Amino acid sequence: MTLRTTDVDGRTGEHGVDARRSALPCDAQAAPWVDRLWSAVLAGDTYAALDVVDDALGAGLEPETVLLDVIGAVQRRVGVEWAANRLSVAGEHAATAINDRAIAVLPVRRTDAPHGRIVIACVDQEWHALPARLVAETLRLRGWQVDYLGAQVPTAHLIGHIHRTGPDAVCLSSSLATRLPLAHSAITAVQAAGAPVMTGGLAFGADGRYARLLGADAWAPDARAAADRLAAGPLPRPSPAHQVIDDLPHLGDQEYTMVARSSARLVRDTFHALQERFAFVRDYTDEQRERTAEDLAHIVDFLTASLYVDAPEIFTEFIAWTADVLAARGVPARALVPGLDLLEEQLRDFPRARDFIDAGRSTLTARL
Repeated sequence: MTLRTTDVDGRTGEHGVDARRSALPCDAQAAPWVDRLWSAVLAGDTYAALDVVDDALGAGLEPETVLLDVIGAVQRRVGVEWAANRLSVAGEHAATAINDRAIAVLPVRRTDAPHGRIVIACVDQEWHALPARLVAETLRLRGWQVDYLGAQVPTAHLIGHIHRTGPDAVCLSSSLATRLPLAHSAITAVQAAGAPVMTGGLAFGADGRYARLLGADAWAPDARAAADRLAAGPLPRPSPAHQVIDDLPHLGDQEYTMVARSSARLVRDTFHALQERFAFVRDYTDEQRERTAEDLAHIVDFLTASLYVDAPEIFTEFIAWTADVLAARGVPARALVPGLDLLEEQLRDFPRARDFIDAGRSTLTARL
């Protein structure tokens, strides 16, 4: 059972679970520039990519259009191509770096009277920084003072920055649902420090349902929506400090806590059981063993996140996405089933976890 969903933990830039969403349609005016930039990115040619940005600006495209409808559109295509196995991890890394460099050549609007000060950061352990960067640059173009803190910002350091700078709002970004517990901690800590929180990124659901569940003061589906919301007026002041369980009373059953604490053991024991019950696993190379263990860890991580917000769809969507990624790499979806079965055996005393695993298995069965 080699699953090989390579680097879905977010260490590879902009692919991972993000790739389950297809590229959004871009402005018709931007389409030719998207094609040119994609060609430059695919060739790994940074200079050609920068020329595309310069030429697009020279042709009259607004900087925000270049940022979101050209560079942003190409980055979304990077994720789609990686998921379809038409772009390697190395190619994805190179493409993301080029797009990040392309953003840097866009003009920065300077103003003596900014609309206000906004802090933008990825939650702790969230490595997908480019979506947050797009929000930061959009706000800068629209005349805001922006403190862009980048990827995986520890909550304690974020709070220290807030106390030093007194921003009007904090924008928190997360692309992977496995970061939701950390996002929740960051939201409540920022609010306790007196700043309202806007969240964004696929981790919070396509409709923002998990942002609301975790008590965020606002949610935006993309950079333009975030900028429009901030321009519409101040975010509501945060509610008084409260405990995590006040937002998520189901955590009282302790399933999330127990599964999270035993995650390493669950992965280890599931892998050992695979070796004992399936002879072909015992014949794996060292690399195949390592990859299988990593993939089991991803499954446990998404199960844990699902338990945290009591949302089985987080787990089933991840299983469906993984099956698609495997299919693109010539591995049948049924390769996931033994691992799910063995994991469920270990969680016999956790009814919510077992129900979620059963839902994931049903998702796979529908694809067989």
